[in-house]
Amino acid sequence: MHRLFVLALLATACSAAAEHADDHAAPAADSAAAAGTVSADTPTAAATKHHDTAAAPTVVRALYVNRWASQSKRRMAKLIAAADSTEINALVIDMKDEFGLNYKSANAAFEKNAGNAAHIRDVTRLLDTLKAHDIFPIARIVVFKDSVTADRHPEWTIRRADGSIWRDKKGIAWVNPYHKELWEYNIGVAEELVKLGFGEIQFDYIRFPEPYPSLPKQVFPGSDDQSKPAALAAFLAEAKTRLNKLGVRSTADIFGLVTTVGGALEVGQEWEKISPNVDVVLPMVYPSHYPHGSFGIPVPNAEPYKVITTAIKRAHERDEKLGIKEPEHIRPWLQAFTLGKPAYGAEQLSAEKKAVYDSGYNGWVMWNPGSIYDVYMPALEKTLETAKAK
Repeated sequence: MHRLFVLALLATACSAAAEHADDHAAPAADSAAAAGTVSADTPTAAATKHHDTAAAPTVVRALYVNRWASQSKRRMAKLIAAADSTEINALVIDMKDEFGLNYKSANAAFEKNAGNAAHIRDVTRLLDTLKAHDIFPIARIVVFKDSVTADRHPEWTIRRADGSIWRDKKGIAWVNPYHKELWEYNIGVAEELVKLGFGEIQFDYIRFPEPYPSLPKQVFPGSDDQSKPAALAAFLAEAKTRLNKLGVRSTADIFGLVTTVGGALEVGQEWEKISPNVDVVLPMVYPSHYPHGSFGIPVPNAEPYKVITTAIKRAHERDEKLGIKEPEHIRPWLQAFTLGKPAYGAEQLSAEKKAVYDSGYNGWVMWNPGSIYDVYMPALEKTLETAKAK
């Protein structure tokens, strides 16, 4: 019964656009802007040279930047101006998403998985610009929901019992989290991005697909009876070891439910397995994604402060039991979008920020699938130092 209940909660979250990458197909206006500045055939600066890696701030307050915004000079100028005039000191930039790579890799094997979407023309120039504005660059990498790599390497995919490729409700093939060559590819991409100058790697879709009863059973070649949480933990441990050697943090996005659900979700995410194997864990504690009645709150979306304090304080307690005492080990994603009522704006963001501070942390990242933050700007302090953090 507990298993079915947790899967039901997870299904509710997923069906409510709970996860990051599902929500940002290129807007028409952005497509035109991107097309004017980027060509998928235009090579970026070679990734073989090791550029200076950005120094990591202790406290990160960031905006998410999707693939299309990162390719637009106009959009990037606006996001940089927002950071220049507020407490924002970092940008989380899509560098590998569900469309493939957002840069031209110097590694021929990686380029086979790049996909056909346009990419950032000159990553080095972009990073130099961010450095000049004292903005910390974080590379977001979508890992196990990777239909591009699944197409290029069908031998890396999750299977059905008959040996054919398993697909989710949208017909998308997922790669197999147990496959070590897949690990090597994603960690290799992360290492290449660090050598280009990114100061932190943020892994997203660190999970298995939902095992809905209506879909065929998932078969994982090479699992050798290893549990899902153990497989995810092993990948993150390997990534952390290798990235720390390069002097950068290795972080991971997880469902907000993971902070309060005991044990593992059906997708393999479990706090006690993930948290010790990353430098920072980023729970997606979006109030709109909690079912009505969660934490005794009739409409969680209408009570962002209560939802986030409950979720983050529980995460803090679990970290303490693990002996994790780093002051900024938890950096939640904050809801900067509207999904249902009430409409979200500066008032709701202010409540979300206060919830983070009152839970004992200082950092956060704002998620808007279109990377448009105008309505939330009044909630941002002018400088990082003026924030009322505990």
